[in-house]
Amino acid sequence: MEPIRIARTDDDIAACFDVMRQLRPHLAQADFVSRIRVQNAGGFQLAYLAREGKVCAVAGFRLLDNLAQGRVLYVDDLVTDSDRRSQGCGAAMLEWLAARARDEQCSCLELDSGVHRFDAHRFYFTRRMFISSYHFRLKL
Repeated sequence: MEPIRIARTDDDIAACFDVMRQLRPHLAQADFVSRIRVQNAGGFQLAYLAREGKVCAVAGFRLLDNLAQGRVLYVDDLVTDSDRRSQGCGAAMLEWLAARARDEQCSCLELDSGVHRFDAHRFYFTRRMFISSYHFRLKL
């Protein structure tokens, strides 16, 4: 398995699209790189894991500081290619994110997961994650 890397070039970002789209099907390939670049300006980073030269897992994350937890590594997106699930790609990515959080002196790693994503929830529970709050949304 190749090391996990931060997508720094447009080509690296574009290579993550097919996997990211499995989590975010509304995304358009033509806009993907520019959308990531806009988010990069706000501190967002896109990490990816490749096997045999093909991206198998992607994570979008950012470092935040808030009153509730202090310094936090927040995971916006975490997805493993559907053809590569249960092969250790997602576990490796989550371990890498946790190590990155520790290196950045974060008090915790946090993420939201859609209520319908039961397989993802099982994955998080087996990695000692727990449900700590509800996430509310007001569509505007």
